[in-house]
Amino acid sequence: MGDAANARLLERGCEVIRLDSATCEEVSPWIENHADGADFVMVSGGDGTMNAAAKGVLDTQLPMAILPAGTANDLARTLGIHGTVKDSVALPFEGRKARVDIGEANGHLFFNVASIGLSTDLARALTRDTKRRFGRFSYLLAAVKALRATRPFSAIISHDDVSLRVRTWQIAIGNGRYYGGGNAVHHEARIDDAALDLYSLELRRLWKLLAMYPLFKAGRHSLWREVRSARCDHFDVWTKTPRPVNLDGEIKTSTPASFKVIPSAIEIFIPQRQQTGFYGGTSCGPPQEGLR
Repeated sequence: MGDAANARLLERGCEVIRLDSATCEEVSPWIENHADGADFVMVSGGDGTMNAAAKGVLDTQLPMAILPAGTANDLARTLGIHGTVKDSVALPFEGRKARVDIGEANGHLFFNVASIGLSTDLARALTRDTKRRFGRFSYLLAAVKALRATRPFSAIISHDDVSLRVRTWQIAIGNGRYYGGGNAVHHEARIDDAALDLYSLELRRLWKLLAMYPLFKAGRHSLWREVRSARCDHFDVWTKTPRPVNLDGEIKTSTPASFKVIPSAIEIFIPQRQQTGFYGGTSCGPPQEGLR
């Protein structure tokens, strides 16, 4: 895919400087080192690669073009970017720029969702080999494995003057709309609303997740009384012992964790007719019933 995109860019008269990265850690420093004179940066890969490029794009303020080439491509899904390599390469020339928010957890950036609990067990089970062999079905296989190992945990969730102790299977905090291969963090979540959407799975029996699956796809899981939800521009989460925090599919930090949104942080090329939407500023409160 990288070769095809490179050829398309050359056809459009671009001078291309290319990195075929071996590790995620080298992506952002490379962007920063090659930013002078560049008009935009095009990132090819999945959500982990987009996350790896986030700091470089944020620090340089270069517009970002996305070439979806991963298993889930949830950031691309949120922004309505799909189609062929030709379609994606055309966006810097025929699309439009949209400013999007980015989330931050203990100084680490994320586009889609930060999570504690079930998703971290899933991330450990979702190896590169599994994704390569089974594609999108790898999420189902990893979920089955994670469900066997996951146990509920105690946490304190706080924002502003609200603080609550919970017993939960998972806490997820979304900056974008989609995560985990097309699940929606909330049906009104947007990546340009200057807010984070939180939910906490406080199910008495984990098997209920199977019944809730259609609601997760639609982002309406907070309709269940055992799912706590809230919207704010910042959250703090404490646990009795440090627990890993999964950011866009990669474990990057641990609790205690502070989460915040950086509004309108990065410029991304999107399809001309794509509507990113805007929901309600930074006021803290509930998408429906809040921290109940």
